Amino acid sequence: MTDFFTKLKKTLEADLYEVMETKDKKHPLYKLNQYLRESENEVGQVQRLIERQYRLKDEVKREHQTAHDMAQKRKGQAEIARGTEGAEELYEYAVREQTIYEERASRLEHMLVQIELDLKQLEEKFTAMQQSLKDMHIKRLELMGQDNLSKVHGKMEELIEKGRVPNGKRKSSNRESDSLDMRVRANHYGMIMDTRLAAMEKDVKNRGDLS
Repeated sequence: MTDFFTKLKKTLEADLYEVMETKDKKHPLYKLNQYLRESENEVGQVQRLIERQYRLKDEVKREHQTAHDMAQKRKGQAEIARGTEGAEELYEYAVREQTIYEERASRLEHMLVQIELDLKQLEEKFTAMQQSLKDMHIKRLELMGQDNLSKVHGKMEELIEKGRVPNGKRKSSNRESDSLDMRVRANHYGMIMDTRLAAMEKDVKNRGDLS
């Protein structure tokens, strides 16, 4: 019985693998497998884009912090130069630099806001794609189950029928063996009874002779 179910399990597993890897372009699973591979590729692309967007965000944040720090530095230097005699050129330079860095910081700040919005949209799309992909995987399992189930009963009946032949032979052999045992026991019993009857007959004859 164990060998039978082991063989059945291996047969069904082989059929299941065949269903999963079907090359029949008309089979619903073929189209679904193809669409799944395309969808998985798209999900991977979106994931890589999100990762790049996070790296871009980190870089923009660093640039924004640098521009902000330099703007504050030049602002402090301009104030010092304005109160220093003969430092008009330094004052003008510090003010120009302060303006440049402030404008740069402002641009980078707007970039950060846009990157955050883009990231939110990408992550929402990525989540929706993952859910859709999960649904397709479940649908694939359903199709595989339906396709495999149609083969299960046939395989089971086939294996059961194959298993009945040797079982039948064994039953026949058992019946023959039982019949032989019965004949042997009957013959043995008959021999014993014959011996006892012969002894009894001899005993009665001897008593008759004595009388």
